[in-house]
Amino acid sequence: MKRARTVGVLGGMGPAATVEFFRRLVAGTTAAVDQDHLRILIDNDPRIPDRTAGILGRGPSPAPALAAMARGLVAAGAQLLAMPCNTAHVYLPEIRSAVDVPVVDMPEETVAAVAERRVGLLVTDGTISTGLFHRLCERRGIELVLPGSGDQQTVMDTIVGIKAGTPPRAFEAIIAAVVERLGRAGAESVIAGCTEISLLPAAAMPLPWHDALEILARAVIREAYKE
Repeated sequence: MKRARTVGVLGGMGPAATVEFFRRLVAGTTAAVDQDHLRILIDNDPRIPDRTAGILGRGPSPAPALAAMARGLVAAGAQLLAMPCNTAHVYLPEIRSAVDVPVVDMPEETVAAVAERRVGLLVTDGTISTGLFHRLCERRGIELVLPGSGDQQTVMDTIVGIKAGTPPRAFEAIIAAVVERLGRAGAESVIAGCTEISLLPAAAMPLPWHDALEILARAVIREAYKE
């Protein structure tokens, strides 16, 4: 049996992305028997206040609820935390200050995986407004290419639609068109920086696809099994 840290997942943002993250953690783990897999505690709480609304001043901050969720997971036995929601990472300092276990930084891990010099970004309006990915890319000499206003609205409509239960494949063609336009604007690859966007098939996209959800899963597995 492999020895590993117990993983706690701050979930529900949104639920479909949390389910997919759980699946990818299981699929990405090298295991010969059940006992080789990670112990994973998931708090799938969709009542967490909307992250973009909180950032843009249109609703309450989710920081207190996220900190409480983190404390609850640690109290239940989690030794390593992960949060499959990029926008919520704006509140990562509050979460880290609430617990005494490591919290994997999804945007940091994602940008660290980018080798290209110019990368497109598909994220929520809230994430763009914070400059979270801008700062991370600037430190590594990476230039961000953002969608135009119409395409950004398409990205937001896609995120909202998937959260509402529309099958992700229904948005495949329109997001592929957005990615194509990012390529014409100079992007060499694209960051899928919202976990709903991660539910779209990478193979359908016309540029290399840095899937933040997949990168987070790999990072969590790496950290959980680290000696």
